[in-house]
Amino acid sequence: MLKESAKFVTLEGMEGAGKSTNLAYICEFFDKQKIKYRVTREPGGTEVAEKIRDVLLCHHDEPLHPMCELLLIFAARAQHIEQVIKPALANGEWVLSDRFTDATYAYQGEGRQLGGDKVELLEHFVQGDLKPDLTIILDVPVELSAERVRGRGELDRFEVEQGAFFQRVRDAYHQRAASDADRYRLIDASQTLPEVQADLQAVLDNVKLFQD
Repeated sequence: MLKESAKFVTLEGMEGAGKSTNLAYICEFFDKQKIKYRVTREPGGTEVAEKIRDVLLCHHDEPLHPMCELLLIFAARAQHIEQVIKPALANGEWVLSDRFTDATYAYQGEGRQLGGDKVELLEHFVQGDLKPDLTIILDVPVELSAERVRGRGELDRFEVEQGAFFQRVRDAYHQRAASDADRYRLIDASQTLPEVQADLQAVLDNVKLFQD
């Protein structure tokens, strides 16, 4: 039997890590377990936050300063938390989010080299004590990530970044995974899809969230 309290689960990873496919796999697991849940994403998740997402992902004639990017992400997150995440959890719904603040530490803190201290300050200001109960990181080498993304057609502002940027992002995810073994699960997403989903199933079967 599952615990009755609603939980907050996030899925993280670089471009090409297979988040969309594996998000669907987690949803299937929740359905089988008869868990009431809400699927969402960041940046985005609400009407206003999705408009901010468009600004963040689209190319502009004017360069978007990294600090502006960081503040926009937390503006979208503030709206997302108040309009979706907190109400869902209060209503007994689990929340499954494609990315959350770990992505900000990785992409803006390290990728953009703004530093984790600025991200942490905004995290406390916007989120208070709200943190995911479980964060699954799908890990791929930078070269494989780039190879997978190349087949997508037109690339967004982040997808056109150079390898050094994504190496910093990947390193940041690894550092965060190593910092808290209770919350993070790192899965090798360079494997075949059946192998990735076998590892994902093991996480879902064994993590403490799903135990009596």
